[in-house]
Amino acid sequence: MRDAQRHIETRHAAEIPPLIARGPGKRPPFSSISMRANRLWISILFLCACLSAIVCPSTAQASGGENRAPSVRKIEPPTWWTNFTPELTLLLTGEHLGRAHVESTAPGVSVLGSNASANGHYLFVRLQLAPDLHAGTVNLRLLGAAGAITVPFPLLARKDTKSHFGGVSHDDVVYLIMPDRFADGDPTNDQPPESTGKYDRSDPMAYHGGDLRGIRQHLNYLHDVGVTALWLTPVWKNDNSDYHGYHVVDFYAVDEHMGTLAEYQALAADAHKLGMKLLIDFVANHTGPDHPWVNDPPTPTWFHGSPAHHLPPSYNFSGLVDPHASPREYRETLEGWFAGKLPDLNPDDPELSLYLTQNAMWWAETAQLDGFRLDTFPYSPRQFWSTWHQRLRQVYPHINSIGEVADTDPMITSFFQGGRKQLDGIDSGLPTLFDFPLEHALRDVVIKGEPMQKIINVLQDDELYPNPEVLVTFLGNHDHARFLSEPGSNVHKLKAAFSLLLTLRGIPQIYAGDEIAMPGGDDPDNRRDFPGGFPGDPRNAFIASGRTAEQQDVFTHVQSLLALRRAHPALRTGKQWHIGWNDTYYAFLRELSEEKLLVVYNNAASAQELRIPVADTPIASAGQLQPLFGDATAMIVSGEVRLTLSPYNIGIFQVGK
Repeated sequence: MRDAQRHIETRHAAEIPPLIARGPGKRPPFSSISMRANRLWISILFLCACLSAIVCPSTAQASGGENRAPSVRKIEPPTWWTNFTPELTLLLTGEHLGRAHVESTAPGVSVLGSNASANGHYLFVRLQLAPDLHAGTVNLRLLGAAGAITVPFPLLARKDTKSHFGGVSHDDVVYLIMPDRFADGDPTNDQPPESTGKYDRSDPMAYHGGDLRGIRQHLNYLHDVGVTALWLTPVWKNDNSDYHGYHVVDFYAVDEHMGTLAEYQALAADAHKLGMKLLIDFVANHTGPDHPWVNDPPTPTWFHGSPAHHLPPSYNFSGLVDPHASPREYRETLEGWFAGKLPDLNPDDPELSLYLTQNAMWWAETAQLDGFRLDTFPYSPRQFWSTWHQRLRQVYPHINSIGEVADTDPMITSFFQGGRKQLDGIDSGLPTLFDFPLEHALRDVVIKGEPMQKIINVLQDDELYPNPEVLVTFLGNHDHARFLSEPGSNVHKLKAAFSLLLTLRGIPQIYAGDEIAMPGGDDPDNRRDFPGGFPGDPRNAFIASGRTAEQQDVFTHVQSLLALRRAHPALRTGKQWHIGWNDTYYAFLRELSEEKLLVVYNNAASAQELRIPVADTPIASAGQLQPLFGDATAMIVSGEVRLTLSPYNIGIFQVGK
């Protein structure tokens, strides 16, 4: 294009009549006519040059800058490890990457190929990593038509992996923390200068100052409660006032309100020293509305739709589990923009699928994490999750994940647990999921006084799951009104619900603050600050002397049940048997070969004198019942368990011969 432009300029210059010839030592005659003629031709030349620039733009302009030297401002992932994966795909973000040729100067690192976005803003680089590769900096050379640059990429040595990446198990109790609302350990990051968010503790939709350091400072409290695994809502970088963490704008950065990556790593390390695990809340369904990708995606199929043209959301999963459903019945579930505004990622795009998998590996390895909580699990394609789990287990054979399937019907939730292929021929690979049906039943029975049969029905549907004993059970979470604030609830019912939660099958999860009877209505009122975690709080519920009598009563109840659960393996891994029930009581057994524990719960508002037949049950030959928890005594007389239970109370007994 530059040669063509020079040709046009030369042609116009040749057409200009020569000025009056001058001989040696002579000046050309000067007149107003010749001056005007010169000015006229200069103007014509300038106009033609401008027109040529418009009609025939330069090659660099026409092709997105391929004739300029490439530049890179971001590499994802930012680091990787030796002896980790045989291949790695980097996503480079920058300018003029469209025709860049990539070379590796490091022994043991080969470039398998690369492909760029049409506008030259993104470049995917596929690398092969030799198994004997040493840690160090890999220099990648990017050669463009007008120059080359060197991009340094760190390869790290892996830490000892023997004691981590084990996932959660029957032995664990998960504790859900929303970091912004738990404890403010570093007030200097409450209003970081680079943030577009609002800090205001009086505003439930703003940042309140909680951070990673605040959690670290209260790990001893959590250990004292008896929890063994921490699930933090996302700490990835968000913007505006998205304190909850679910509107991600950078998948490889810690939000500046939360702290730093080093503090996240320190939190994991400190938790591990106390025997506690750390789970990351992994969001694969969507980004925040202001993620840079939204208006400039790395591939044309990175998202479902665009800000101007996208499907509305659907929160109905029935079409996903129906063998007769047409795509019309589930397309909006898989492709609609959550809440009508969150850009929906399309992991059917192979580059995005690999990006999200590598992202999970990077966080797990960087912080030595123990597992994943998978947000909005059904909203992403099952084939993606199947591949995601397969790739992850190639590196972490024992790590596991918990899927969020927010539905109260076991017919639907059970469909998503892995361990078998479903009607679509896909095994999702998901080890377990949250037991939303049981949460719903517990609230209906304990708070509303509905028949105990509602809980029995949920338990009877365990046959729908490949592994119901590892379902994660809970009373509430950050999306639901607090148990205590539901109409008809009170502290006695909250303690009763905890009694069931911590003795029924499954892995229990506690929402931070429920153990001290925190109130809270619908979102965002259910996300109040933990008392004592913030400067100026009048009471400190992290210590016994700072709790009210009511808070201490619930805390002691939960702590005691967790200690009992820890001391008796049957409460963690024992088979659960129905012994008897009616509308207002439920008796069940937790059995191992070495111990049997009988649990009896009274859901009535008054004391009950119970006589429970035990013929044809696993305790038919039992001779005695030793109290382990509660103020009731029980005995077996004439083939019946006989006891009296006070309202909303539980009795736990060791069964002897």
